[in-house]
Amino acid sequence: MGGMKSLSPPRFRGRLHDPRTATALGRCLGAAVLTCFVTGLISHVLQEPPGVLADRLPSRPVNGYRINQGVHVATGIAAIPLLLAKLWTVYPRLFTWPAVRGVRHALERLSVGVLVAAALLQLFLGLLNIVQWYPWPFSFRPVHWALAWVLAGSLLLHLAVQAPRIAAHWRRRSTGTRQLPDEERDEPDRRSLLLGVGAAVGAVTVVTVGQTFAPLRPLNLLGPRHPEHGSQGLPVNRSAAAARVSPAAVRDWRLRVAGPLPYTLTWAELAALPQHDSELPIACVEGWSAMARWRGVRMRDLLDRAGAPSGATVRIVSLQRKGGYAVSEMGASYARDPLTLLALRLNGEILNADHGYPARVIAPNRPGVLQTKWVTRIEVLT
Repeated sequence: MGGMKSLSPPRFRGRLHDPRTATALGRCLGAAVLTCFVTGLISHVLQEPPGVLADRLPSRPVNGYRINQGVHVATGIAAIPLLLAKLWTVYPRLFTWPAVRGVRHALERLSVGVLVAAALLQLFLGLLNIVQWYPWPFSFRPVHWALAWVLAGSLLLHLAVQAPRIAAHWRRRSTGTRQLPDEERDEPDRRSLLLGVGAAVGAVTVVTVGQTFAPLRPLNLLGPRHPEHGSQGLPVNRSAAAARVSPAAVRDWRLRVAGPLPYTLTWAELAALPQHDSELPIACVEGWSAMARWRGVRMRDLLDRAGAPSGATVRIVSLQRKGGYAVSEMGASYARDPLTLLALRLNGEILNADHGYPARVIAPNRPGVLQTKWVTRIEVLT
């Protein structure tokens, strides 16, 4: 026993495991997390508006949700190399000894543990959602939403604890230190590291953002959706078979509009009404989006025929028997927008089954999951 050497923590000789490199990377990672949080908040409100906002959400700009969700997903993907580089810079601190030097130090390490775990899990779940792979037993959206707040809270706590150190190393040259010659020696290596991380961020962005940003579509190598690939020129997230909408279910289809003056229409009667065209995007939560030409009956014309009040909210019911959002609600700002259609045609062709035949909703600045397909009933809510 007496001849055994005492264990000592490992030594890290790399010169870039330092506060200034961590601060430089942290600035970029913090901006990415803030962008993801704000755009995620907007996306959540548009998908599930709280009662006070349900009738006040704007239907313009037409591409609002498309841009928001594209930025959200692109920034989340870009955050992956930033987070990995940041963790590489600071991981030697895991091996500091003693592991806990007091209550304050213990709380600080606990907060860092929560921050790192929340960040890794949030990016992992988001990445799998982009490719629509859900190997877990829970619903993605509420967990992703809750984790966003855990991540935001733990990040704010971490910034508060580390504020003095961050302030000291925020500028190009650290303040309050006498090791300026060492900093000058390390600067080329630090610059190379930051340029390498920047190149990785740019690369993953360029090869995925094409699923939203049309000019970069030829470079869309890793994006799980190519917006121009699919039936009738658009991808399909949920097919008729997946939603369990059978041919028999639409054979004797009728549109029922429930309001002060209820009525029922066949597809032929609906097609005989004045038709209007709208060029609107389908923008999905996974980040892909595509513009398309839609033709159908304006929603506000259908509501006027039913005697609906101008400020009425509308409930839309789908034929689908499996999957979420079979029933959705539409505030007056969307329902009364002249671009909002109960669409019968897509890019000049009658909707096929996977795109919502006999009829589907299309509205500006609205998440794709709320552009209800296989519409069978429209209810005027008072």
